[in-house]
Amino acid sequence: MPAISEIVDHLDRLLEVDAFRDYCPNGLQVPTDADVQTIVTGVSANVDLLDRAAAEGADLVLVHHGLFWRGEPLEITPLKRRRLAPLFAADIGLAAYHLPLDGHPEHGNNALIAAGLGATTEGRFAEQGGRPIGVHVRFAGDGLTIDELTERVQALVGGRAPLVVAGGPERIRTLGIVSGAATDDVHGAIDLGLDAFLTGEPAERAFSIARDAGIHFLAAGHHATETFGVRRLGELLEREYGIRHVFVDVPNPI
Repeated sequence: MPAISEIVDHLDRLLEVDAFRDYCPNGLQVPTDADVQTIVTGVSANVDLLDRAAAEGADLVLVHHGLFWRGEPLEITPLKRRRLAPLFAADIGLAAYHLPLDGHPEHGNNALIAAGLGATTEGRFAEQGGRPIGVHVRFAGDGLTIDELTERVQALVGGRAPLVVAGGPERIRTLGIVSGAATDDVHGAIDLGLDAFLTGEPAERAFSIARDAGIHFLAAGHHATETFGVRRLGELLEREYGIRHVFVDVPNPI
């Protein structure tokens, strides 16, 4: 079985973590000397996920939203202690990949959303941390109506209806995609002349921006738009190393 250091080194290279200036450390956040037989993936390193990872016998937990963020207290707070406790008790390591996983052209959240919607990627936009993380895509033929796009998004994220501000043209041929909380990247989509923009978590100003600029705005959930990349990494590691992978989804309406 591979060592955690071998897996993390592989992911660091695959996702080119050194190319990003992020709000958090990417890569290994909680070390352990254990070899990896079971890896649990999930979106956010919260108590529910970590307790369920321990119950699955995980040796490594791989997440998109890790434990440490710029601007948080430097000391170990009671909340942080509660999250670390199941990792220390069961000798489980934890690694996290944030912007590098959003922006990867093949395995990233935005690339996988584009593929899942049946669109063709035309380019990249929405620079974060020194690299563009979003994609802008085109639908074949005459494109989609807003109702048709809404149905595709809803099916892709597991049945949850997205918030929709229908401010754009009758036919949607082009779409910008930036997962997570990326309301302001709608401005980049507007600059590109796109018909619609999709993100996860909306801000109040999105309504007026979309209506005034003549673009459709869809928000399908921060959590819901960021399940794709981390799950893909677990599947890749399962194939490449012959280890057991379990994706644990802790439902989150935000």
